Amino acid sequence: MASFQKTEAGRSLSLVVRDAYMDLHTRAAKGAFVIWIAINVPAEIFLGFDNVVYGVPESHAALNAAKGIGALQCEKAERIGYSMDLCSYARIDIGCVSDNFADSPTFGLPRPHLLVSNTNNCSLLTKWFDVHHREMGVPHFILDVPFCYTPQQQKDRDYIVAQFHDLIRIIEKMSGRQCDMEKVRQAVSHTDEGIGWWKKFLGYAEHRPSGITAFDSFVQMAPFLVARGTPRFVKHYRLLAEETGARVAAGDFPVPDEKYRLFWDNIAPWHQLRDMSASLAALKANIVGATYTSCIGTVEGSFDRYPYDGGDPLAMLARTQNCYVCPHGMALRGKAMAEAVKRLGIDGIVFAGNRSCKPYSLTQFDQQRKMARALGVPSVMIEVDHADVRKYNRENTFTRLEALIENIDMQRSARMSA
Repeated sequence: MASFQKTEAGRSLSLVVRDAYMDLHTRAAKGAFVIWIAINVPAEIFLGFDNVVYGVPESHAALNAAKGIGALQCEKAERIGYSMDLCSYARIDIGCVSDNFADSPTFGLPRPHLLVSNTNNCSLLTKWFDVHHREMGVPHFILDVPFCYTPQQQKDRDYIVAQFHDLIRIIEKMSGRQCDMEKVRQAVSHTDEGIGWWKKFLGYAEHRPSGITAFDSFVQMAPFLVARGTPRFVKHYRLLAEETGARVAAGDFPVPDEKYRLFWDNIAPWHQLRDMSASLAALKANIVGATYTSCIGTVEGSFDRYPYDGGDPLAMLARTQNCYVCPHGMALRGKAMAEAVKRLGIDGIVFAGNRSCKPYSLTQFDQQRKMARALGVPSVMIEVDHADVRKYNRENTFTRLEALIENIDMQRSARMSA
């Protein structure tokens, strides 16, 4: 059965996250220039500055949900008038800010001098950050990243790079510090190397039984959000990959009697990681991969790492701005998922319709039909919310997951008797 025992990589993860938040608070208290960013805003740019730090409200919201206080923080936002239909990340963050981060497992985030959001993950982000812009009177810079129905065009890349230069000039003006582009280049190199190890870690899902669960990858995403561009980012993911490789070589698997290999589409259900992983393992099922974690460090239409050639770091950051799934058209989403399903030998797909993330969820029924026609792989649609446990029904979820497993068994029996 899947276990949550602390490995060396697990202990390293705890330290990376702890130290990232401690460093953020300590440096902010000493006068650092603080920026709040959306998750796909390139943090490597900020490492080109001395004494500029960043916090990630989405990552902080996920941590609240994982610690079991997501609903508590959401309710704070709802009490001051925000709808329960809004993204639970936004409600957690707005709720936290509304009472000065009471109950936060990290003492919250230090007050920002600048907000930086983008348009390529979720249109709500700009509105969400605008709440802080209005309430705090803090400037808000919006990166406009074009949606992609085809691979990114050069004109779009140039457009994004121009905005990076604008952002750098604004930070220089507001902070009084100059950006060292060589430091940005080093940061991009560190990110690229760390993602190489990340992809090696994810690659152990190809083994039968899988060397990982998708729940492992969900948890291990954190350094990408709070520490990318640093030597420690590289060190952590190298440890993770090497430790996982050693466990596979030793025959130590999270679901040793794995019978059903599943694939997950949508954001991690942070409040259900332990229960869902263990309960699926009891059914001899393992979610071995996920679009949510596979897309890190990629370009649209693929889950393969896009390598850095050592050239213009801003061009590299622009090229990978659309790595996440939300800004992709159906053809690109389908291409990446189909390749992953084939590579991992997937028996069934779990489409997690997420009430809080409309951009991720809106096309899932079309994607479900497309995968059925193209690959003949059975799938199921479940209802979750990535951070608000009040919108999750365990009984309904597992009834549907068990129906998916029965469907897989039926298909196997039909093939054997054909």
